[in-house]
Amino acid sequence: MSDAALTAAVYNAADDLLDRNLREGRGDKLAFVDPNRSLTYAELAAETRRFANVLGSLGVSREERIAMIMLDTVDWPVAFLGAIRAGIVPVPLNTLLAADQYAYMLADSRAKVLVISPALLPTVEAILPTIPSLAHVLVVGDAATAPHRALAAEIAAASDVFETVATHPDETCFWLYSSGSTGAPKGTRHVHTSPMATAKLYGQGVLGIREDDVGFSAAKLFFAYGLGNSLTFPMSVGATSVLNPGRPTPETVYGFLEKHQPTIFFGVPTLYAAMLHDPAHAASTGSAKLRICASAGEALPEHIGETWRKRFGVDILDGVGSTEMLHIFLSNAPGAIVYGTSGVAVPGYELKLLDEQGKEIGDGEIGELFVRGPSAADGYWNQREKSRATFRGEWTKTGDKYIRDAKGRHTYCGRADDMFKVSGIWVSPFEIEAALAAHEDVLEAAVVAQADEEGLLKPKAFVVLKDTAAGDDLEARLKEHVKKTVGMWKYPRWIEVVDGLPKTATGKIQRFKLREGA
Repeated sequence: MSDAALTAAVYNAADDLLDRNLREGRGDKLAFVDPNRSLTYAELAAETRRFANVLGSLGVSREERIAMIMLDTVDWPVAFLGAIRAGIVPVPLNTLLAADQYAYMLADSRAKVLVISPALLPTVEAILPTIPSLAHVLVVGDAATAPHRALAAEIAAASDVFETVATHPDETCFWLYSSGSTGAPKGTRHVHTSPMATAKLYGQGVLGIREDDVGFSAAKLFFAYGLGNSLTFPMSVGATSVLNPGRPTPETVYGFLEKHQPTIFFGVPTLYAAMLHDPAHAASTGSAKLRICASAGEALPEHIGETWRKRFGVDILDGVGSTEMLHIFLSNAPGAIVYGTSGVAVPGYELKLLDEQGKEIGDGEIGELFVRGPSAADGYWNQREKSRATFRGEWTKTGDKYIRDAKGRHTYCGRADDMFKVSGIWVSPFEIEAALAAHEDVLEAAVVAQADEEGLLKPKAFVVLKDTAAGDDLEARLKEHVKKTVGMWKYPRWIEVVDGLPKTATGKIQRFKLREGA
């Protein structure tokens, strides 16, 4: 490549997401607000430059990695964008993990610096000396005990003069670890151009996010859905994002909606269901300024979307995304919503369904979903076999089973490893779960395959009830309800009432745990 071509191939995501807003006159606009602090775009830019200098003073070089175990406060975008500005790779980690899981990710990523919220430090304190690559720990706030350093003090002492590193568009920008529900978590590498690709295609193209919007995401910044919701999308247009460092319970979410009056709310199906059935807020309509909601993580049951619209007067756009694709690539859209479906391909992405032999199938058949688009990850870190299995040329394997109608609308059938056949016919756990959850006594449900006395697979359901006093004939009523709703052969042969369902931090039901205990 010529010197001229090398010079032209420069793109830094921090410059496009952040500094562009200053050049376009939005320096005084509020960028982020949390319960204790807020930052304008100009203040955020200055703090990211200071943080970039902090990393340099700690000996972190371009393309090296820093880990982030941080609650959702304004310090999060400072660390994330400050590292990217310096050509350093931030690796945000799930804030709900155990010490051994953090030990694996810190060692696997070879992070040189860890930035951590003080409330989370006790979880990892004992394992930090066991990570050879980890040289420094920065604790959010202005207090830290040696040998750790206080992030606020380090930033305050650093210069706000820093020249943004001229990174390549295809250079690794950040990592996100997969959930690791079926094995060791995978470090998923995303390039600098991917965040803005998701912002333009879904954030602007589907949501229609604009400068005067105020966004609030119950989903956290540490994973792909929340990162787009709270950082990439609002920053792409100079909007404002409200951050919640606490757990997204119905009580806290209603509080944020009522106090900050956001125009866009991002949730997950489990939370939407819990909010609709929360007796303490039965009269609340949240934000009077709310114009649209989004959902991802699990397919949104039809009755939840319709009930939400009747009560709050706004629709929920159900969509599908993944860590590997960074955000939503299949979605319903304003004015074109069919509850119970995942919608159509987001413009800019292409989808196809393949059968078990890898052949493309037509409408009306169940197949595994593959997606092609500009935000696909560059692969997994040091997991070549898994990278090859998932990233197949320009196409990415999602692991989800779908059925498509003649209008290109896709309906979720379940994870590929959750599907099973009853009497030779494919059964979708989600279809049965949706039917059960629509029953007046059921709050949520999960379905797995279990062998009967003949060794044949049949559906088994685990249900969480709205009221424990549901009556002795509950099991019979639920079975009859499923028969009438989705088909005679699909009804659960066994029904177990449980207090709660095992889930990932992103709200996805961990059916493999139910299978193990079935």
